[in-house]
Amino acid sequence: MHKVRGILIGRMQPVHNGHMAVIKQILNEVDEIIIGIGSAQASHELKDPFTAGERIVMMSQALAEKDIDPSRYYIIPMQDINFNAIWVSHVKMLTPPFSIVYSGNPLVKQLFNEEGYEVRQPPLYDRKHLSGSEVRKRILNDDDWQELVPKAVVDVINEIYGVERLKNLSVKEVSEL
Repeated sequence: MHKVRGILIGRMQPVHNGHMAVIKQILNEVDEIIIGIGSAQASHELKDPFTAGERIVMMSQALAEKDIDPSRYYIIPMQDINFNAIWVSHVKMLTPPFSIVYSGNPLVKQLFNEEGYEVRQPPLYDRKHLSGSEVRKRILNDDDWQELVPKAVVDVINEIYGVERLKNLSVKEVSEL
C-alpha cells in the first residue's frame, strides 16, 4: 500500500501547543508526517536559543506525551543553505519521499509549487499566543510561558537551563571604557 506522507518544516524555537495542534491535524490527512527542524545550524541566539538536538528532544517527548504513534512521524534536522533555487532539492535529499507540503511561509510555498508539489496551508491555532516568539518573550518577562507549551517541553527547557540561557542571551554586552 502506498503511504501518503506530508512534510512540515519549522524552527520550533521552542516546540509549542500550536505546533502540536497542527501536527495532529496533519496526521488526520496523511499516513505519516516528516517534521523538519528548520534552521538546524542556529542556536544560542535570542531568536534561535535552542540547538537542533534540544528541539528534536522537545518534539519527540511532546509527541510521546500526546500519545502520537512514533511509526507515523520522522523528525529530521534541516540546516539552512541560503540558496533558494536548490533548497527543495536539499530538503528532498534529507528526507523520505513526500507528496504534500504543509507551510504558511510564502517563499516555501512558492519553491515547492514550482517543483510541482501539492502545498497546503496548515491551520493556525491562536497565533497571537501560540508562537515561538511569544513563548520566548514570556520567558524573558517572567510571564507564564509554560501554558503555551506541552509539559514535556517545559521539562526539557528546565533540564537544559533554557530560561537562564535565554535571559543571558538577552543581556546587552557592556562595552569596555
